Parts: sequence; C-alpha cells; structure tokens
Amino acid sequence: MRPFKGRDVISVLDFTREEIDYILDKADSIMGLASENPDMLKGKVMAILFFEPSTRTRVSFETAMKRLGGATVDMSEPRRTSIQKGENLTDTIRVVDNYVDVIVIRHPLEGSARLAAEVARNPVINGGSGAEEHPTQALLDLYTIRKEKGRIDGLKIAFVGDLRYGRTVHSLSMALSNYDVKLYLVSPELLRMRREVVEYTSKRIPVEEVDDLDEIIEEVDVLYVTRIQKERFADVSEYMKVKGSYRITLDHVKRMKEDAIIMHPLPRVDEIDYSVDRTPQAKYFKQVYYGLLVRMSLLALILGAVE
Repeated sequence: MRPFKGRDVISVLDFTREEIDYILDKADSIMGLASENPDMLKGKVMAILFFEPSTRTRVSFETAMKRLGGATVDMSEPRRTSIQKGENLTDTIRVVDNYVDVIVIRHPLEGSARLAAEVARNPVINGGSGAEEHPTQALLDLYTIRKEKGRIDGLKIAFVGDLRYGRTVHSLSMALSNYDVKLYLVSPELLRMRREVVEYTSKRIPVEEVDDLDEIIEEVDVLYVTRIQKERFADVSEYMKVKGSYRITLDHVKRMKEDAIIMHPLPRVDEIDYSVDRTPQAKYFKQVYYGLLVRMSLLALILGAVE
C-alpha cells in the first residue's frame, strides 16, 4: 500500500481495495483522534475552489478541515476572483497552490480535477468534475453501506435514476467493483450508465441493467436513488421526457427487505417522497454525517497528520 501523504484524490480508480478499506477504517476512529489532538492540522490551509453550486460537499470539507484544527480559504464564488477577468484554470491553480496545503476543486468540465493535479505541487482533491467522477462521495457511500449493513461484500445494490449524468454513481459503481456485490442499474433508456463505466464494472462484478424498479425492489439490500439533473441536459425537452421517471414512496419501502437501506447523495427534488424520511430504511441524512468522517480521514491522511 502506497503512503497517503501528499496524494491526490482524483478518481476512485487511483485506490486499491486495501487502500479504500484503510481510509474507511480511519474514519471509524477519526473523531476520537481529533478529540485527543484538536490541533492535528494546525497551520495547514485548504482552498475550496468550486466553479459549480454546492452545499454538502463544500460545507463538509470546510467542517472536516476545521474539526482537525486547520483553516480554509473559500473561493466558491468565481465571480469574485480573477477568473472573472479571463484567467484560465491552470493559472488559477498555480496561484492558489502558493497559498495553501491542499486544494479541493469542483468544476463543470470533465478532466478539470486531473488538470489541476498536474499543475499543482500540493495535493488536489476532486470535489466533482462535470458528469465524470466524485470520488469522495463514493468513499462516503461505501462507508455508509459498511456502517449500516455491517459489510459490503455479499450485497445486492441498485442505482436508480440519472445514471448518465450522475457522477456519484459513476465513481461508486467503479469503487464497488472492488467488492463481492451484484449491481442493478435502473434508469430510462435516455439515462443509461455511461458505456465505459458499465464495461469496466461488469468485467469485475455482475451488473444488470433494467428500467422497471418493481422487478428488483424486493431483492435489493441497498437502494441508491439519484435526482435527474436538469442542469446537465443541453436540451430541456429531453429532460422533460424523463422528469419524474422514478419516485420512491412508502409502497416501495413496504416491499423492500426489512433491513434494506435507502441512500441518496442529495439534494433531492421529488424522487423520494418525504414520508419515506420517517422510515428506518432512510439513511440519506446519516450519509451526510458519514461524509464528514470520511473527509476528515482523507485530509488527515493526505496532510500527514495520521499514517
């Protein structure tokens, strides 16, 4: 296993199963470590460089850094920066790299995080690159499954909704291919998972594509729901064709296994009925807290506070 200190986090494919499990193990103990040493990252500074709207990812990283005693520089409003004057991404990264110890970037263009990692001397964490990947979300999703189900191996997991543009499911499907699971991909034809992701994943684990959730609802251990992302569609008429394709209700919950769980990367629109929130299967708000622990674990490892 390679050392974590100084590493970039651009894709889940950059990590082996052993390394992923190690990050999750550290997440189990990170709050205790932070309590014992609240200045674990004192003197370290993290830049939050977001070119797309974000609530959970941005606040989660900021909170994680501050819980470990570090500081943050929030550059999540590009109109207040030199980008508004025409500065390109490469120059922006090179400038910011001089001020901080780690950069978290979210950008609408695919490949943006990897470009940032190529020009920065300090570690870069991908907070979401276009419709491509969202590796830290995949890690927190794995952690949620492990905490709530007690294991990852041996489970049947279904992704439901926007699998074409949903970067969270791209990263998570590839991460899950490290484990002994069966994966169902439930979506309309227009929102099928990207072929390269399906091809990579299906070589390692069983993958089944379906369009009818009712076919598999009683089998799954984990139901991972995603919103249909209107902002990713070039043509609004195409969005209207698939809007509201799936909506999880109490009727679905009643047909699920008693110990099954429902996850969602959030924000949701109308794909999970609010009545589902009160059921024991609903884990999407606990998912948010687990995300804090995983990001604390990552920052502590990457910045050398823990080994």
